[in-house]
Amino acid sequence: MSGPLGFFIRRGSVIFSWLLVYPSEEFEEHAEKVKKLPENTTNENKLILYGLFKQATVGPVNTSRPGIFNMRDRAKWDAWKAVEVKSKDEAMSDYITKVKQLLEEAAAAASA
Repeated sequence: MSGPLGFFIRRGSVIFSWLLVYPSEEFEEHAEKVKKLPENTTNENKLILYGLFKQATVGPVNTSRPGIFNMRDRAKWDAWKAVEVKSKDEAMSDYITKVKQLLEEAAAAASA
């Protein structure tokens, strides 16, 4: 092991190296990339991202469910509650995957 940034494996006379990207670093990168999503991103996808982001950064829901007349905050709370069984690392990984998926879909739609 060469320290926190990578490791080396010797195979014959060739040394292979892989850079380990810590989930939190990649998560932060994708939290910035999410700002590049198109405005027509569905509310369903925005809520999925919101729930995963909150679970990854805060952990399980720590507030009361908003009242029925506060539909926007209630939907956000419900999205967070739906993923509270995930660990922070799982939520980060799922968030990264979802952002990648949405960015790929947006790129495909733009080039079509």
